[in-house]
Amino acid sequence: MDAKLSHDLLNIDALLARTLEHAVETLAGVARRPAALAPQAAAPAPLAEQGAGLEGALEAFVTRWAPGFSGSAGPRYLGFVTGGATPASIAGDWLTSVYDQNPTAGIDSSAPDLERETVAQLRQLFGLSEAQCGVMVSGATMSNFAGLAIGREWLGEQRGVSIAEEGAGALPQIHVLSGVPHSSIYKALSMLGIGRKSVQKIPTLPAREAVDLAALEAALERLQGEPVIVVANAGTVNTVDFDDLRAIAALKSRYSFWLHVDGAFGAFAALSPEHAQLTAGIDEADSICVDLHKWLNVPYDAAVQFSRRRDLQVRVFQNSAAYLGMPGENPDFVHLTPENSRRLRALATWFSLAAYGRAGHAEIVQRNIRMAKQLGERIAMLPALRLLAPTRLNVVCFTLAQEPSEERVNAYMRAVRDHGEVFVSTTVYAGTWGLRAAFSNWRTDERDVERVFESLATAVSSI
Repeated sequence: MDAKLSHDLLNIDALLARTLEHAVETLAGVARRPAALAPQAAAPAPLAEQGAGLEGALEAFVTRWAPGFSGSAGPRYLGFVTGGATPASIAGDWLTSVYDQNPTAGIDSSAPDLERETVAQLRQLFGLSEAQCGVMVSGATMSNFAGLAIGREWLGEQRGVSIAEEGAGALPQIHVLSGVPHSSIYKALSMLGIGRKSVQKIPTLPAREAVDLAALEAALERLQGEPVIVVANAGTVNTVDFDDLRAIAALKSRYSFWLHVDGAFGAFAALSPEHAQLTAGIDEADSICVDLHKWLNVPYDAAVQFSRRRDLQVRVFQNSAAYLGMPGENPDFVHLTPENSRRLRALATWFSLAAYGRAGHAEIVQRNIRMAKQLGERIAMLPALRLLAPTRLNVVCFTLAQEPSEERVNAYMRAVRDHGEVFVSTTVYAGTWGLRAAFSNWRTDERDVERVFESLATAVSSI
């Protein structure tokens, strides 16, 4: 055995204790760490012929890289709808590496059953029926990818062909109808061979990002006989607007289409009694995307994908090999996701659900919504800024009151970032450059809102 490797094995307890010490110090100071940092040019180090061992590697990381890491796990990182990691989920994530399970097949470990239990609990968390079968994936992009892949197979089924066997060329052009699709939808369509240009954006309601149902039905009427996927939103990324999911699902009684719901973080509205009606009808979808490293506050990367057609999911993702069993009534995960090898990412989610239950996670959601509304109210009273949309859930969409050009808005974003207290990300809403403050971290409270607002107000004077 390599000498450094042997040394690390013999001293694993002390070395991991030192790693734990650094981790605890980092977590204790995450609220004081700059929310975001301007990245500095890095000179990559060459591969060492002789390694430094775990102790040396930790020292190199702490010295060279840790100072440049953002406080994205902290309470005032409000960019990109980024959650943190609850204490229980951190423990689960660490143990994921310790046990190092590959829950691909169910012949050598109970790890796949833990994932099944976790998915069943997530189904209960979102109020879904048992008709929705789920599987853990890496994030919203892969969740959307899997759901749309199953939808593509369903379109083939309507014409008596298997796209998994014959390829996408066996279908005529696929039409994807959506009001305000997330960028990951376009990426998934590109990977699936359906193509970004397949998207037909349907008009939305006035001053809304929710699809106009009459316009959607008119498009479906024109496309009768053509293969159609409808992508509905349970929470748009800019203003957290919701399509009328129940009304869209009702259209399936008159038109043939696959209904995919992108509920990456908006699905968590189901945990707030005041907002749960926004997700009404989501269970009627054919496939659903929900991200977990956002509002569930588990470490990257984690998401769940639900579908009513597990049989088609197996047809798409089935992996045939002598050492893998054929999929039965309860198929192994190797037959359900793009990956063959996959870490037990369900463990971090299992720990957080076991530790805090529905009530604990509902409290995070409700508090974040309350904090977003407080910030929105403060911004509305500041002459230098203006809201671009009502604060519907957990995202405040706003811009500069004067000359909100791309250049000035980005300069403002950098000024806010460099102040160190908060990070918000830029966007374009209704043709206007603006910013989004997305509340999804389990640590954020009223004191953070005050500091966020003060930082936003101070930065205006610097541009």
